[in-house]
Amino acid sequence: MAEFSKLLTKTDIHKRLSMPTKFFKPLPSLKGSHVRDFPAIDESGFGWTFQCSTRKKGHPKPVLSKGWLAFVRHKELKAGDRVKFFKEKDQSSTATPFYRIEAEKEIKIFGVIFGYSPIVMMFSYFQELEALSEKPG
Repeated sequence: MAEFSKLLTKTDIHKRLSMPTKFFKPLPSLKGSHVRDFPAIDESGFGWTFQCSTRKKGHPKPVLSKGWLAFVRHKELKAGDRVKFFKEKDQSSTATPFYRIEAEKEIKIFGVIFGYSPIVMMFSYFQELEALSEKPG
């Protein structure tokens, strides 16, 4: 089950991902700071590092900023698409949790939302094949 799931808004797509405060508890501790790197692995196995921060004063609502927009561009996300975060246990060390992120595209037919489809990107594999085919030899 996802720790956090969100339908993306225009702000999430163009600026930062705003998260509910209740999601803040399973995130890595900020250890007295208001900023912390937040690593996650996507459904393709690619590692992402986002910057999680909270306001210095007032309501400590967490947001992902640095690294988030690169993820949005790479997955070609739009408002209405969905992201899910999962907290996982490292198989080699049960004490070390890690996070998984999944992106899902909204499926619309004749303007009606029918559901969401997972986005699995294989660009790195095809880019590697292309690079190999261009090498002289």
